[in-house]
Order: sequence, then structure tokens, then C-alpha cells
Amino acid sequence: MLDLFADETPWSEPLAPGAVVLRRLARENGTTLLAAIDRVAAVSPFRQMVTPGGYTMSVAMTNCGPLGWSTDRHGYCYSPVDPLSGNLWAPMPDCFLALAQDAANRAGYPHFHPDACLINRYQPGAKLSLHQDKDEACLDAPIVSVSLGLPATFQFGGLTRSAPLQKIYLEHGDVVVWGGESRLFYHAILPLKAGNHPQVGPWRYNLTFRRAAQ
Repeated sequence: MLDLFADETPWSEPLAPGAVVLRRLARENGTTLLAAIDRVAAVSPFRQMVTPGGYTMSVAMTNCGPLGWSTDRHGYCYSPVDPLSGNLWAPMPDCFLALAQDAANRAGYPHFHPDACLINRYQPGAKLSLHQDKDEACLDAPIVSVSLGLPATFQFGGLTRSAPLQKIYLEHGDVVVWGGESRLFYHAILPLKAGNHPQVGPWRYNLTFRRAAQ
């Protein structure tokens, strides 16, 4: 566990070739980011999607930006339209875009222009199984992943499902960026432990920024 009483200044930790953890980068703007999540969810509510195999995901999701990721029994896709409402996804808040671009630049990926932000909401027990982010047409751009709320254990592996896994403890405001050699590395979130965050309550939110279209 990280020292809760340490200096709030952000710092970086190398994770793998092309991958880095930017500790506490988003903490100072946490309140603004959380308010923006509420505005997005008012347009496109959180929902638990169903995978092609018929499994209902334990994580609730929504999206913002020109494109949104979704899954159903027919497969995975990016679309400008929310399948739940039939309307366009909510626009990406300016504070989201600024954070994503700042994090990517710090990690060595200048000129990052995400067109999709997947917002995951975890309750205790929710998890994200080991997977690759490979549905995007643009694999040259990095992934920027922002943690808000309760802490979680992030697993980061390699190019095969059987590659050894690192376990990284992520707290409110931590940002993980991976691209280049690590762009298609497998990763996961272990089941969330119960707790109460002073700003977020019993939840963990994750913002995942991607460049989905070429």
C-alpha cells in the first residue's frame, strides 16, 4: 500500500517498455473529474453489458466522446451511437481530454488525440478479466487509464495470456499509460475490495482513453 501521508507531488514509475504509472497525476483534479462523470452518466447511464459469450459483466460502463465501446451477444464494437438510448454518446469533457493528453505526453506519447473514453464503475467484488485492448483501428496510439475512488490491484502481463503478471496497486488519481511495445499487453483488475472513499464512497471509477479510429 502506498503512503497516504506522502507528498502529493505526482511521480512516475516505469512499468514495462512503453508503459509507465503516473502516480497521483489526477488527484488534484479529482473533484472536477467526478463531476464530469456524473454529467456524462446523465446523458448515457451506466449499464452492465453482456459479452458475446452471454456473460453479464460485473463492471458497469458508459462512454463519452465521438466513439463509444460496447459489447453484446454479437461482438465488440465502437460506435458513435449509444445502443441503449439510440442517441450520440455524451461529448468528451474538456477536463478529460486535457488529462489524457497531459498523461500521454508525460509518458512519451505527444500528440495523443483520443476519440473514445470508456468509463468503468466498480462496486465491491467487480473485476475485469485478463484481456487485450485490440478492438481499435489505431494501435499506434497509447492507452491512458485513470483511477478514481477506491484502490484496486491492476495486473499487467505481456503479449500472451500466459505471460507473467505484475501486480500494481492503484489509488485515487493514479494514471497508467501504455503503448509502443506494451500496447497489446494483457491486463486485468482483480475483484474490488469493499471500502469507503471520502469523495467516491463505495465505488471505483476508471477512465480509459483510446484512439479507436485511424
